[in-house]
Amino acid sequence: MASKHDSDPSARRPAHPLAKQPAPGRNGRRKGPRPLPQGEQFFTPGATGLRRAVERRSATLLVFLYQLPRWILPIVMVALLLAGLVVDDWRGGVAVLPVLAFILWLAYLSWPSLGTVARLMRVALGAFVTLLALDRFGLF
Repeated sequence: MASKHDSDPSARRPAHPLAKQPAPGRNGRRKGPRPLPQGEQFFTPGATGLRRAVERRSATLLVFLYQLPRWILPIVMVALLLAGLVVDDWRGGVAVLPVLAFILWLAYLSWPSLGTVARLMRVALGAFVTLLALDRFGLF
């Protein structure tokens, strides 16, 4: 005769300690905005002038972007970049401009904390997107 534990698969073995528990809320979804990540500082220590002003004005936009679902920004950026690659006239250049602005903005904000290789990668990416935009506008 089968016991109660034989018919219930979850009763046979305990859950793995690394098994994820659903987040609180309905259907495992989080209620409210996503909490900000823990970090030492939000702004560059000792920043003055333009860097300080840009960082202070960017803080609100960065928090807004962080609160969006994680898939929205990459999908939008990839779609705009693909449009810029596919459309071979000025409309492709217009599609690439927000991507270029976003790349340059994030590169400027992260520049003080980057190593040499990371800085070179951001310069190369910015140069590629700039050349793509110039090509689409017929200037290159």
